[in-house]
Amino acid sequence: MSFDPNRVTTVTFDSYSTLVDVEAAETALADRVPDPEPVSALWRSRSLAYTFVANQIDAYQPFYEMNRDALQYALDAHGIEISTEERDEILAVYHELDVFDDVRAAIGRLRDGGYDTYVVSNGNPEMLASMVEHADIADLVEDTVSADEVATFKPAAELYRHAAARTGTPIDEIAHATAGWFDVLGASHAGMQGVWVDRKGDPWDGFAGDPDLTVEGLHDLADELGV
Repeated sequence: MSFDPNRVTTVTFDSYSTLVDVEAAETALADRVPDPEPVSALWRSRSLAYTFVANQIDAYQPFYEMNRDALQYALDAHGIEISTEERDEILAVYHELDVFDDVRAAIGRLRDGGYDTYVVSNGNPEMLASMVEHADIADLVEDTVSADEVATFKPAAELYRHAAARTGTPIDEIAHATAGWFDVLGASHAGMQGVWVDRKGDPWDGFAGDPDLTVEGLHDLADELGV
């Protein structure tokens, strides 16, 4: 499906890897782990896997707790022993992740162009509140919508439909921008237009369809919407 800018009245954004850089977590790991890159990669992949499985077996926990368990697994898998206090210090980096350079200016363009803007995320409310504050975008987004509100993670359609209701927007008038391939597919399946924010130039895995739009950054999305 091709992107239709004329249908869009609201733009929603994923948080992690879309607005803020989760790879900054490697910095926190590097102070305590000899080889942080594989630990960080396993931590992230396991965290996402937990959310997928939780949706299927009714094992929801707030994402911060899922993320903590995933970090502990990654440490255990690599034979790394650190104290609980050190582990929690690493985990706390999720409250202070670096924002991508284009975020404030691009969302500002969208707001000035008349679009309502929201964050829709797996993160629990406390994580999203700290992310918005640290990214300095409280004046640019109407609100944050958390998976915690429906106890269901992406890419379940229930979360996207809940987000549409929370924004007061018909779901087919929402463009959802995200770096997560599964999030693109979930949003599209639920009735949104899925925008893949491909900051790294990765190949798209088209096993279940293509994004409605692929952009390298958020300014490209603003360009597509003519603002």
